Amino acid sequence: QFQLVESGGGLVQPGESLRLTCTISGDILADYAITWFRQVPGTEREAVACDNINGGSTTYADSVKDRFTTSRDNAKQTVILQMNNLQPEDTADYYCAAAKRRLYGGAWMRIYMYDYWGQGARVTVSA
Repeated sequence: QFQLVESGGGLVQPGESLRLTCTISGDILADYAITWFRQVPGTEREAVACDNINGGSTTYADSVKDRFTTSRDNAKQTVILQMNNLQPEDTADYYCAAAKRRLYGGAWMRIYMYDYWGQGARVTVSA
């Protein structure tokens, strides 16, 4: 059974860093594009960073560009979201999602493109 499990959420102060890990099991990570989404309760889920399939490019939302970095280790079956210079507006539940296809253009931002989702990790940025 394919599963994604996020870890590493927590409470930090503005300007600090946090790293989220998405651990995949049940299939080969290299066959999937992995995207990080975030959601504030009561609002729509927002795509923030995509690591495309088979060495494809990484793509970021404008709101996190130059602050967030996503990378994968196919051997360890993990995908990392490194978040630097966190701000209160980054407070949300963060989810990793998997699509067993290459994502072209703006498709990475579409929730319906993803086959599997993790349970989420809460990130709170507050002084």
